[in-house]
Amino acid sequence: MAPRTPRREALRTTPQTAQRGQARGQPSFYDGYPPALPESLMTRPRTCLILLGLLAAPLAQALSPPAPPQIPAQVSNVAWEADMAAFAAADRTNPPPRGGIEFIGSSSFRMWDSLARDFPGQPVFNRGFGGSEVRDSTWYAGQAIVPYAPCKVFFYAGDNDLNSGRSATQVRDDVVAFVQRVHRDLPKTKVEYVSIKPSPSRAHLLPAINDANAKIKAALAKLPNTGYTDIYTPMLGADGQPDASLFREDMLHMTPAGYAIWTKALAPKVNCN
Repeated sequence: MAPRTPRREALRTTPQTAQRGQARGQPSFYDGYPPALPESLMTRPRTCLILLGLLAAPLAQALSPPAPPQIPAQVSNVAWEADMAAFAAADRTNPPPRGGIEFIGSSSFRMWDSLARDFPGQPVFNRGFGGSEVRDSTWYAGQAIVPYAPCKVFFYAGDNDLNSGRSATQVRDDVVAFVQRVHRDLPKTKVEYVSIKPSPSRAHLLPAINDANAKIKAALAKLPNTGYTDIYTPMLGADGQPDASLFREDMLHMTPAGYAIWTKALAPKVNCN
């Protein structure tokens, strides 16, 4: 039988051995207290916690739902969210052509059912929504314009704005803001503004409409990649008043005869040239 290896005695630290170790420059573990950690190691966990906090804040912000737009500063009505959802659903099954010609704005565009037939051979598509105002299209440009990267954007809005109490100067400024928003992401896209029409039901607004149209035309003349089309003048009768025969019973929305005037006025521009 092999000789048994003597059992080694467990190492014990006593005051005497601690003193001898300290004399040799060795750390003492007497009474169970370890030596102090370097300050750099002690502060490292705190630094990591701070970094985690800095990283978590933007992540939480990205995951949280965006704040709803402010009324009336940013949009005229939050109901347009439903229109944006409808556009997104339509895009999943039948997306418009990328680089096409977009018509966006208020109900005068939304109700233009013959748009594709009126401009045959051109990649036109309609994103008019509700009774929207100018700043509504500005707010939703990231959803309703930018993804399509259109070569041209025809924009109609303004009369609802005036009817809700905005001044001609405010409407002019809103149109400029819309152009700037589009050009922020799509600098090569041309924005064509269609002037505010003379509706019989809003005859009391004709002076403000004329003022807004003049201001918008002058402002756009100073901006690159923009255009302006006057549809106000050809919609007046011989007496200089709005031609009621161009409008439906509500005297606000147009008949096919009204859209025929718009088609004739816009046709030379509805292309990607």
